[in-house]
Amino acid sequence: MKSYITKAHQDACVDAIKTIVSYPSVCNEGENGTPFGQAISDVLDRTLLLCEELGFKTYKDPDGYYGYAEFGQEKEMLAILCHLDVVPEGDRSLWKTEPFDCVEIDGHLYGRGTQDDKGPSMLALFAVKSLIDAGVIFNKRIRFIFGTDEETLWRCMNRYNEKEEQATFGFAPDSSFPLIYAEKGLLQANLIGTGSDSLEIEVGKAYNVVPARASYHGEFLKQVKEELDRLGFEYVEKDETITVYGLAQHAKDAPHGINALVRLSKAIANCINEPVIDFLATVVDEDGKGLNIFGDVQDEPSGNLSFNAAGLTLTKDQTEVRLDIRIPVLADKEKIVEQLSEKAKEYGLTYQEFDYLAPLYVPIDSELVTTLLAVYREKTGDQSPAISSGGATFARTMPNCVAFGALFPESIQTEHQENENIVLEDAFKAMDIYAETIYRLTR
Repeated sequence: MKSYITKAHQDACVDAIKTIVSYPSVCNEGENGTPFGQAISDVLDRTLLLCEELGFKTYKDPDGYYGYAEFGQEKEMLAILCHLDVVPEGDRSLWKTEPFDCVEIDGHLYGRGTQDDKGPSMLALFAVKSLIDAGVIFNKRIRFIFGTDEETLWRCMNRYNEKEEQATFGFAPDSSFPLIYAEKGLLQANLIGTGSDSLEIEVGKAYNVVPARASYHGEFLKQVKEELDRLGFEYVEKDETITVYGLAQHAKDAPHGINALVRLSKAIANCINEPVIDFLATVVDEDGKGLNIFGDVQDEPSGNLSFNAAGLTLTKDQTEVRLDIRIPVLADKEKIVEQLSEKAKEYGLTYQEFDYLAPLYVPIDSELVTTLLAVYREKTGDQSPAISSGGATFARTMPNCVAFGALFPESIQTEHQENENIVLEDAFKAMDIYAETIYRLTR
C-alpha cells in the first residue's frame, strides 16, 4: 500500500513537536488577561503560525479560547480535534530530561505533551501536509481544531461549539488504536465539609491524575511513620515531613495506579479520628473502582467504573475532596450521584458537582468507524476490534467523531507521568495511518 510520508515529513514533524512541547502550557487562568495562561496563548499562536507556513488558512478566537487551521473550500468538513494544553510536569526530580525541553534519546522523544496531545496533533498535521505535497485533491474541507482547556474544564470547546460550525465527521488523535467508539461519562466532583482542628493537608492538583505524592507534617508524625512501616507503604522523611509515594496514572486507569493520598489516609486513620480521613481510608480505599460506594458498576461496551480520589484540601476552615469518576456508557449517572451523596453524608461531607461530560458512543457499523478500522488493519495487520475507553477526548464534543490513535496497543502509556515520551518508530507508523485515513475520508 502506498505511503505518502517521506523522511522530510518525518523530520519536519519532529522539529514541530520539539517546538510546541517547549511551551509550558499548563492552565494558569487569567494570567496577563488570557483565559488559560500566557504559555497556552503563546503555544496556540505558534501552532497557528506553523499551520500557515504549511499552507493552511487559520483563525484564532478573539478571546483566545481556541483556534483552527483548515485546508480546502468544500461544504463538508472533516475535523481533527486536538489540544495544546498539558498537565503539570509532576515531580521534576524524576524526569531524565527537562519536561519542556523535548529531546530525542534512543529513539524516543521525551517531554510533557509528546504523548498527550502535542505529539499526536503534529503527526496528524504532517500527515495532511504529506497529502498536500503529493497533489491529492480533497473533496472535503479538513479543519484542525486546537483546544486549550482539555486538561481542565473544556471551556475552549464549549466556546467553539457556541460560535462555530460542526463537523460532518472527525476524530481526535488523543487516545489509542485501533479506535475508541465509546467513552465513559466523566464526572468530576467535590466533597465539602467543615475544617479540622488537628490536621492540615494539601494533596493533588489535577482531577484526572492519580496522586503519586502525599505529604504530612504535624504532631502525629511519629505515629504516622510507624503506621506506614506497619502497612509496608513506601515513603521518605525529610525536614520533619513524611511524603508517601504512589504511582501516577491517568484517572481513567485509576485501578492501575497507587493512590498516595489514600495510603497516607490509611496510616493517619489509625492515629487520628478525622471523618474525611476515615472516608478516604476505608470507603475509597485502594480498589480504584468505588466498590464500597457503588458496588460493581460495569457494562459490555465500556467496562468498569473508575474512581479517583485526586486531591484533598484540609485546613482548620475547610475540607475539600476532589474526585474524578469515569462512568460506563450505559450506567445511570443520577444513581451514581445519589449513592455518592448518601455515603459522603455519613462522613459529614456534602456533594458538589464540578464538571460533567456525557459519554460518547458511535455505532461500530458506522461508515466512520469501519473506514478508520479498515485502514488501521491494512496498515498493521492487527485485526483487533474497536474498543471503549474511560478516557475523555474532544471526540465527544461533536456528533460522529471518535478517538483514533496515536498510541498502539503494545505501546507503554506515559501520558500524565514523569518521563512522558513517544517512540519515534511508532509515531511515524501513526503518521502513515493518519495520511491514508484522511485520504479515504476526504475522497
